[in-house]
Amino acid sequence: MKLGLIGYGAIGKHVEAAGLENIELVAVLVKRPRNEGLLTHEPDRFFAHRLDAVAECAGHEAVRVHGQRVLESGADFLVTSVGAFTDTDLFDRLLAAAKANGRRLILPSAGIGALDILSSAAVGGLDRVTVTVRKDPSAWKGTIAETLVDLDALKEPQVVFDGPVREGARLYPQNVNISAAAAIAGIGLDRTRVVIVADPTITTHIVELEAHGAFGSFTFREDVAVSEENRKTGKLVAMAMVKSVRQLASTLVVAA
Repeated sequence: MKLGLIGYGAIGKHVEAAGLENIELVAVLVKRPRNEGLLTHEPDRFFAHRLDAVAECAGHEAVRVHGQRVLESGADFLVTSVGAFTDTDLFDRLLAAAKANGRRLILPSAGIGALDILSSAAVGGLDRVTVTVRKDPSAWKGTIAETLVDLDALKEPQVVFDGPVREGARLYPQNVNISAAAAIAGIGLDRTRVVIVADPTITTHIVELEAHGAFGSFTFREDVAVSEENRKTGKLVAMAMVKSVRQLASTLVVAA
């Protein structure tokens, strides 16, 4: 399988380093000028390769700019920046491109677990879903949270957003893509609630998922180490992306 990557940061580098069986990484599209080895900043050079799948690890803008072209070129598209799909027109456009070209738009579990249970429960009907994301104040630097609270002076947890995922994921595009993935797996971006907390008492990222529906109820909690390359994301995201890419060409697929 021929794989392309969009983005070469905390996630992309780990996918390359994994050395996945039956998968050949043939090109990496980056934003800043670089034409060395597999890396290129020129989209035309990247898309000149025959790719079976492209994994996005670069942010919302990469999904908006390159997503349709990926699918129309004949590749499956794995999206980590699921929050980009708070833009309904973009989501619909990429779904249409996937259908028209016989390809798949794949939303990996990435930084959140329990999406298998959530999507299964959605078959029978869900009443409510809440995702709570807690990160230390440094993770919220450069976001709208800086206009709401003094992140450097926080002594106790502070809620910086509580509302529908569509708005929360739009306001915090680098931090809560996991909430968008949960929303799409469950009851949608407008009905799923996300609570975003700047918490000076923790040094990890804590995500809690609570769902109620015809199946009953479940709660899920993860407490993950922070990526050294990017404090806005957890180490688990890169690990999960490696898993998702591996499954594209694996004989055995677990938790599909």
